[in-house]
Amino acid sequence: MNLVYNILAALFSGIAGAMGLGGGGVLVLYLTLILNEKQLTSQGINLLFFLPCAALSVIIHTRKRLIKWRELLPIIIGGVLGVALGAWLAFYVATDILGKLFGGFLLLIGLKELFSKKKPKATDEK
Repeated sequence: MNLVYNILAALFSGIAGAMGLGGGGVLVLYLTLILNEKQLTSQGINLLFFLPCAALSVIIHTRKRLIKWRELLPIIIGGVLGVALGAWLAFYVATDILGKLFGGFLLLIGLKELFSKKKPKATDEK
């Protein structure tokens, strides 16, 4: 039965991630809360899970011309620097504090989504 839950959690995480809804957050929550994995272990599993999902998503989004490649370079640079800093900090922050920080981050994002005003849709730029 555990295998079925794992597959369902991975499927839901992949769907949510493909839609830009934070599938990694879902997977990390599942791994830590349901499977009782350590926070750092869950994050490592999430990173490996993310690679093939991201590759497929990039292919699909590229075919639909939804990626603005010229705007991507600064975002990639910032992301790589953020990952390096975050990975370095993760080794120096206690696991329980890391879990609380992650939970607080998810809570803040959820509150923002709940209480933010809906912006009018912009016209598609192609």
